Amino acid sequence: MLDFDTALLYPLAAAVVAYLVGSLSFAVVVSRFMGLADPRTYGSNNPGATNVLRSGNKLAAALTLLLDAVKGWLPVWTVVHEGAAYGLGEGTVAMVALAAFVGHVWPVFFRFQGGKGVATAAGVLIGIQPLLGLATLATWLIVAYFSRYSSLAALASALFAPAYYFFGHRVAWYVDNRVLLAATVMSAVLIWRHQANIGKLMRGEESRIGGKKSEQSGSDPN
Repeated sequence: MLDFDTALLYPLAAAVVAYLVGSLSFAVVVSRFMGLADPRTYGSNNPGATNVLRSGNKLAAALTLLLDAVKGWLPVWTVVHEGAAYGLGEGTVAMVALAAFVGHVWPVFFRFQGGKGVATAAGVLIGIQPLLGLATLATWLIVAYFSRYSSLAALASALFAPAYYFFGHRVAWYVDNRVLLAATVMSAVLIWRHQANIGKLMRGEESRIGGKKSEQSGSDPN
């Protein structure tokens, strides 16, 4: 049986590690590795996959998207599947999920100037419960397909994700209020980080997926 100090230390250590992993800005790392310009210096100045795509290098954008998702998924998956041996339960899952996401948005390694967190949030949700992640991803794909707005798809996914988690317990998993709170906070931050996109959507100025190159400057959803 774990003593009080150990029971407190392990969850805090897991959250700190998750934050540090989340702080790895792969948009910057991949761009540097592939000899591309720093994504914080062009386009929307946002270190995310969408802005990396503006460099014209699709491989770099794909790697950024994948790695940003993995850094959200890995810490959460590790606690979910390996944490029981260390007394780590749903409370730690919630802490780690939020810490990895916060690390991406406010990365300690990059002066706390990070991306909007869409890919990392998706990875976190898949780590919490694969069906939850898939449902959220399906929402993004459906909205993006019919609207052609990536930012609108991200906003819809952010709104629906906590609801999917809450109602999903009826068919697939047990709902923990701490995890629900973490998912809700992530959704609120995602929406807040998309203020510029919301404004552009309301003014009809937001660029569409597959739009002309001249329309691809400015804010982006990732």
